[in-house]
Amino acid sequence: MRITVIGGGLAGSEAAWQLAHRGLSVRLFEMKPAKSSPAHTSPDLGELVCSNSLRSAVLTSAAGLLKAELRLLDSLVMRAADATAVPAGKALAVNRELFAKFITDNVSMCGNISIQRQEVTRIPPAEEGPVIIATGPLTSEPLAEDIIRVLGSAGLSFYDAIAPIVTAESLDMSKLFRASRYGEGEIEGDYLNAAMDEATYRAFVAEILAADKVNPHPFETIPHFEGCLPVEELARRGPDTLAFGPMKPVGLTDPATGKRPFAVVQLRAENREGTLFNLVGFQTKMTYPEQERVLRMIPGLDKADFVRLGSVHRNTYIDAPRLLDRFSRSKANPHVFFAGQITGVEGYIESTASGLAVGIMAGLLALGASPEPPPPSTAVGALLKHTQDEPSRKYEPMNVNFGIVSEPPKGTPKKRRKEVIADRALEDIAAWKDRMEGLWSLTRAERNDGLD
Repeated sequence: MRITVIGGGLAGSEAAWQLAHRGLSVRLFEMKPAKSSPAHTSPDLGELVCSNSLRSAVLTSAAGLLKAELRLLDSLVMRAADATAVPAGKALAVNRELFAKFITDNVSMCGNISIQRQEVTRIPPAEEGPVIIATGPLTSEPLAEDIIRVLGSAGLSFYDAIAPIVTAESLDMSKLFRASRYGEGEIEGDYLNAAMDEATYRAFVAEILAADKVNPHPFETIPHFEGCLPVEELARRGPDTLAFGPMKPVGLTDPATGKRPFAVVQLRAENREGTLFNLVGFQTKMTYPEQERVLRMIPGLDKADFVRLGSVHRNTYIDAPRLLDRFSRSKANPHVFFAGQITGVEGYIESTASGLAVGIMAGLLALGASPEPPPPSTAVGALLKHTQDEPSRKYEPMNVNFGIVSEPPKGTPKKRRKEVIADRALEDIAAWKDRMEGLWSLTRAERNDGLD
């Protein structure tokens, strides 16, 4: 049995390594060094492009929990990170060159993996075996066109404009009111509204304009779409542009004053559970620290917990909830799996988690077993569930955060919420690992019987 993995980044390398260490033959395609994306400079696998930080190492942070789960699952990427870590306080940071070399050396020395250094422009057919596509946010144009062909839909995005997301529990509801403009929406109160008087609005706009902005990479200098302009671009067009755009107050009455506010910031539920809210129309290129500073000026958001901050950048990802099944497998062509950022998980460790889980599930399915996705009570499982759940609006990439993990038992004290979630997640991911290893053992025994 041979499985093809396309892409030698974190997701592809992790998937290939997980499969190979379970006895399957893997053909790993990586187009470097013959061809590189505009962001890559090294021929190594697992190259980190934008940062050497894998974010928080604290177990009561979602990123820290995800890394703990990956260690339990014997992740190659986490092995590399721990072996090449550099001092970074409560975060896990690595020496980027040594990190990529560790991954490259381990994958290269694995006897079951054949690395082929060439660009793939057409997805192999089903008769050549399962295929895992893990080409990341800068997928080459020829392969992207073929992905559209295989998916049977133009469900591929090349441009990502996302608004910040906050947790519901961090909002001061006494300063917000529920209402939809003119009472529109499925139910009255689809939105939370933060009302501003004129002085508050003017100060807010001034800080948006003054805030530090991200300088895009050369490959990200793309024109903005009028339908998703960054808030700072709108603010530059005039002092009242935002008040007539995403912050327009028409059709709303502030119950605290009985009048229409001068401007309003609307927050819309990001998930069905109502644990996350996004700031409508607030895609932005403000730096992350500046976003947190400026957006906490919004009434009710002074203590907001941001699980995702806004951005506008180039990003190739598919409409996963519509096009993939629960195993991250194409509904139109079941021999094709997707892993990593192309599925709509955002970030290095998130991409690793996707590659690990998809690799395990794809391998078991190829051998005729019946795997199950990791449970949504775990960080790994919650990320995969994000790629499966139909969103309340347009599907967008997501970092790991506690808002997407299954809620803890009712009655859990708020101060212990994250601790309880983390303890349960580690137990559940260990149990999932045991179940999947049991399936691997059964398939191994069946293969050995076939040789008798």
